[in-house]
This record gives sequence, C-alpha cells and structure tokens, in this order.
Amino acid sequence: MDNFWKGKKVLVTGGAGFIGSHVVEKLVARGAKVSVMDNLISGTLDNLEKVKDKVTFIKGDCTVLAEAEKACSGQDIVMNLAAKVGGIEYNRTHQATMFRDNLPIETIMIEAARKAKVGRFLVVSSACVYSHDCSIPTPESEGFLDEPEPTNGGYGWAKRMGEKIGEYYAQEFGMAVGIVRPYNCYGPRDHLDPEKSHVIPSLIKRVFDEENPVRVWGSGNQTRAFLYVEDLAEGMILAIEKYSKPDPINLGTDEEISIKDLINKIIKISGMNTKIEFDTSKPDGSPRRNCDNKKAITKISFKPTVKLDEGLKKTIEWYKEYAKL
Repeated sequence: MDNFWKGKKVLVTGGAGFIGSHVVEKLVARGAKVSVMDNLISGTLDNLEKVKDKVTFIKGDCTVLAEAEKACSGQDIVMNLAAKVGGIEYNRTHQATMFRDNLPIETIMIEAARKAKVGRFLVVSSACVYSHDCSIPTPESEGFLDEPEPTNGGYGWAKRMGEKIGEYYAQEFGMAVGIVRPYNCYGPRDHLDPEKSHVIPSLIKRVFDEENPVRVWGSGNQTRAFLYVEDLAEGMILAIEKYSKPDPINLGTDEEISIKDLINKIIKISGMNTKIEFDTSKPDGSPRRNCDNKKAITKISFKPTVKLDEGLKKTIEWYKEYAKL
C-alpha cells in the first residue's frame, strides 16, 4: 500500500483544515511529496505543525482558476478537501451561501486538474446528499433520491453537483475521478466556532465552558454514527488509491448513537457535573444517519478502527490542551 504513494506528488486543497491536516500527515508518512493549498480562513498552519518542514504550502483561493491551475501543475493526484462547512443551524439559515460558495470550489478545481493533466482527482462529497427519509443503513444508490435533508439543502445540492461534475469529467475527458461521501466526522483540530461547529466539538466546548444546564438542540432522539477523523483520512486515501472511479463510496461507521446518549457520554468522560436540557423548538435534522459500508469494505478494504469512546477521549484530551484547561 505504501509503495503506491512513495514519491507521488499530491495536492491537498483545504489541507490546513480539520480533516485535511490529518490527510496530509498520513500522506507524508507514506512517502508522498505533498503540497497544501489553503486560504487559511477556516484552516490554520498550526494544524500542520507536525509536518511543516515536509510539505509545500500554497496560500491560495480554489475559486480562482489561475491560482488553482498553478497549484495543480505537476501534480500526480489532487485531493479536493476544500469546502465551506457549517453546523446544522448555519446550514439551515445559509442555504444559498452554502450552495453558492461550494460550487466554484468543485468546478474550478477539477477544471484546473484537467488542464494540468493530473492523474487522479478525489471529489469529497457528503452524507448531506441523502434525503430525510433515506433507508438506514443508507446505500450509495440513494444519493440522488428525493431532495437532500432540508436543513442541509444548499450544502447537499452543492455536494450532489460536485459528484456529477466528477462523473461528467470522467466520461468526457477520461479523468480518473474518485468520489467519497464522509459521514459525521469528529476529532482533534475540529472547528470550535459556535456558528459553524458540528455537534461533538460544540457539546465538548459547552460542557467545559460550564454551561449548566447544557442546552442541546432537538429531542435528543435523533441518531448519528460518528467517524473519527484519522479513520476518515485513511478512507479518503484508500479511495483514491484503490477505486479512482466516479462511483461514490460511503465512509462511515455502523456505531450508531442517539444525541441524548452522546451528550451523556461526553459529560461522563469529561468528569463534569452537568445537567442537560433538550430544546425541542430547534430542528433534529435527519432522524437517523448511518451508512451502508459494504462498498467501502469490498472496494477499498476500509474499516474504521477507533471506537466512539476512544475517539471521544482523544478529542476531549485535545480540547483540554487546546483550551489550556
């Protein structure tokens, strides 16, 4: 497996971000020659501290074709992790923004890669492409069934379009394009901005900020299956190595948990004495979210290794160090 990456020139867009920085570290460990393109709006060079002397950093804008072409020049593989992301409330109230801002990243980066004759291109989609009433566990075949879940409509449609442009570029131009659909990811270096953070970092921060009771959006009965960031990074790398076809692959875990049980678990691991209040005036989002992992197992031999309890402990330890608690 490592031999494939040794000496490969790989561009990771969004590589100074939460997920991207973990991908970069794994690629460096495999012997790849990694370049990182990031605008440093949501990412930070601190995330690349472990590999800062082993990567080439390009401060650039993925939505500017000239900058994208320059970054893609001479690359063997482009992993397009750059995206505008947000939590459920931000996504719900910024549907147009999420659609508008994500589409150019997808269309311009793949065009730049085509013009630079890049060997392989990874489209990073999302579980947000799936509908509110999708089957559980959700197979990849339902990715374009009905509308995306309404609270993530703008983002979900942008990601659907990213998949389609990857498919069409493969058809028309013969590009080797892989597509992954990550599920709820968490772990060290996650976003902590209250407006844009996802559920796990948001809850950890609020517990340690001594919010009491901690107010949780929705009924708490909605379920999710959370994938630890290092597992997701591994899945992305395996996908473009082993299955560079425009045929989406879910990247997730079958360890499903309700939000009610999740917050209780976070409080217990944190050692805090925190009460919980569920705000049912706020949306639950999808009632359940969990993926069918059969394709990931058969096509790329992907299987998560970090269980939720272990991942939460690692994330909480990171947060305590990050916040200097």
